[in-house]
Amino acid sequence: MRDVIREMADENKDGKKAAMQQVVAAESMVQLALALPVGCLIGWLGGSWLDKHLHQGWIGIVGVVLGAAGGFVQIYRVASQSMKRDS
Repeated sequence: MRDVIREMADENKDGKKAAMQQVVAAESMVQLALALPVGCLIGWLGGSWLDKHLHQGWIGIVGVVLGAAGGFVQIYRVASQSMKRDS
């Protein structure tokens, strides 16, 4: 009887582990989907704020470009981690 209970507990642990791995994979995909737009938005907001306070008109564009670059870097990091985990 104890062996049956241990087997059931082991199956339950394996099921929880597999479910957690699926949640982590889904979270990584959400990160990929949000990295670029959020980076651009934050860069644009920061650049617009600097434009307003420094009386310039070009810093917002630089902010968007830097935000996009940061988004691409984040996408690369998440993708490379995912590839390492899969292999």
